[in-house]
Amino acid sequence: MKRYLAGMGGLLFAALAAAQGGFPNRPVTMVVGFAPGGGTDTAARIIAKAATESFGQSVIVENRAGAGGNIAHELVAKSAPDGHTILLGSVGPLTVAPHMIRNLPYDPLKDLVPVTMAVTFANVLVVHDGVPVRTLAEYQKLANATPGGLTYGSSGIGGAGHLSGELYRMLSKANIVHVPYKGGGPAMQDLLGKQIASIFATPISAGPHIKAGKIRAIAVTSLQRTDFMPEVPTVAESGYAGFEATNWYAYVLPAKTPNDIVERWHRELVKILNDKAVRDALLAQGMEPSPTSREALGAYIKREYDTWGRVVREANITAN
Repeated sequence: MKRYLAGMGGLLFAALAAAQGGFPNRPVTMVVGFAPGGGTDTAARIIAKAATESFGQSVIVENRAGAGGNIAHELVAKSAPDGHTILLGSVGPLTVAPHMIRNLPYDPLKDLVPVTMAVTFANVLVVHDGVPVRTLAEYQKLANATPGGLTYGSSGIGGAGHLSGELYRMLSKANIVHVPYKGGGPAMQDLLGKQIASIFATPISAGPHIKAGKIRAIAVTSLQRTDFMPEVPTVAESGYAGFEATNWYAYVLPAKTPNDIVERWHRELVKILNDKAVRDALLAQGMEPSPTSREALGAYIKREYDTWGRVVREANITAN
């Protein structure tokens, strides 16, 4: 009888655990706010593959492009807080959109909880091979001589590429005109098709085309030259001392996600981002794996929120 009761107790414990929904107990969705082929998508797919192995459940990348990434961020902010939907967020929707969009349907500081920084990297200003410039000074001269201005594309309004361009325009007074897309991939396709003159692009989307000679790198937006493109000068050394517009992707979950699940995600992602194979794959795309504590990411997002808020106001960036 005791053995029977003990067995029943074990079954009851298992049933209770199942009812509580041990995490993860089904496939996980990793949401990105841009179309396939851009930087966020590439990083997510590298990390999701390792996360699938780590969790023992499929981690599926879902592209929810549109509104500069805001659609995806709203989706995750309002999703069930059970850990099965996580967002690889980016600078625009997390720190810029609240300053540009009245009645934004989510508050990144209240509706999403930081997990860890994923990667950081510089953007690179590139032009297609028909644009006759090789330096930033030549780019500026051509822009100011072009009726209506020289076009530059980005992954969306308020994204890192857009911010890089606006910061450069503010400092240089160059006559450049922003053309937003639903991701870095579509923007790059139009650059290759010579529909736009330039992009402040991610190294991921630009690198292969630079090597093929189809586009030309003019300057990177970090303070120091990057290991990925050491021959390309920075905007800062090209005449604009102190210029810096770093791009980054970070993992966040719905704000009401239980702490133990947030901690589980944090442990797994930090382990993945420190894995040599994952690091090498990300570094090969020009991205620096940068895992952090939850608290450090929260503080960083707040600093970026304040910094880019000032740029939005001074540059009069609007959502339309």
